[in-house]
Amino acid sequence: MTSLSRLDTFHNEFVCFVKATAEDGAVGWGQTSSYNADITAAVFHRQIAPWALGQPVGDIAALVNRIERAEHKYPGSYRSRALAGLDTALWDMAGRRAGLPVTALIGGSAGALRAYASSMLRDITPEAEAERLKRICGEQGFTAAKFRIGAECGQDVDQWPGRTEAVIPAVTQALAGIDTLADANSGFSVARAVQVGRMLQDHGVGHYEEPVAWWDLEATQAVTQALEIDVAGGEQECDLATWKRLIAMRAVDVVQPDVMYLGGLSNTLKVAGWAAQAGLPCTPHAANLGLVTLCTMHLMRALPNAGKYLEFSIEGDDYYPWQRELFLGDPYAVTDGQLHVSEAPGWGVEVNPAWLERAEHRASVFGEDAGSDYARLYNATIAKGL
Repeated sequence: MTSLSRLDTFHNEFVCFVKATAEDGAVGWGQTSSYNADITAAVFHRQIAPWALGQPVGDIAALVNRIERAEHKYPGSYRSRALAGLDTALWDMAGRRAGLPVTALIGGSAGALRAYASSMLRDITPEAEAERLKRICGEQGFTAAKFRIGAECGQDVDQWPGRTEAVIPAVTQALAGIDTLADANSGFSVARAVQVGRMLQDHGVGHYEEPVAWWDLEATQAVTQALEIDVAGGEQECDLATWKRLIAMRAVDVVQPDVMYLGGLSNTLKVAGWAAQAGLPCTPHAANLGLVTLCTMHLMRALPNAGKYLEFSIEGDDYYPWQRELFLGDPYAVTDGQLHVSEAPGWGVEVNPAWLERAEHRASVFGEDAGSDYARLYNATIAKGL
């Protein structure tokens, strides 16, 4: 089995692409999670690359598990964000080798996905948001849309007084005949979350996301048990043990892992599988137009418990200027409210060479970048089967 010979990163503050090269010359492209990508790139070369170089590329999940065990003293967000770059690059490599889209490697197929128009805005009046969502859904054919309520981690302090009570009827009335979703981004206490949840139910909203502090599973469970509306959550969680507990206690009705926050496709498949065993749908979090949404598209085409729709950010380059010119072509073209996974191998996309030229570049090479003494000793021990 061919092994990994080189790992290159190309990053700015917001995005870090990873190029994985095997000893036989095969290449794959992935991405770490967005934001603070310069820090994540440093973590990648210090704590991911040394364990991956020289290792077989065929069993991606096994390699991910190996690195997590090797870096057991550093669990958490940055390790997972960095690990996602390796994982997604290796899945792209595997697809390119096979001449198949990644979704086909995990039991899916190319084709269409229903998407919901996901608004990221809170600094917008209820009337303006209702008009904006109605226009976008009409222009692009979306049959579902999500709007924001409360304030992010607001502890019951709204974005401004009365906005939540005003935006719910404004949007739902404007989007008559369209499925509506609401996201509180951990904004409420249990009591307030239940009060708002009942208001959402009364206005026909079908999906209520992160009503309380995302890290408080018992509080989330209490809201879920008090309401008929589907409560969704999990996007921030990067710990697999916590995911097992969240699912076992049925803290939510819909699980929302983020491929990049969770360490890549391999770990996300585990979470989606546990959710399927529990009879829970999986509607992953995909809040920007970096690689995360494309990875999620491939994932959802393969999941037996895929949720009703793909999250698709409607915020353009003015909101996310770092999204500009990441890829050649447009992998996110919307047709009648749907996006499409192509038959192209791997993730089916090419990173824009002009973007790479502007980015900061760093490489770790097998035989030249062995990592710490501890990494060398660990690798030697594993190689001997000890």
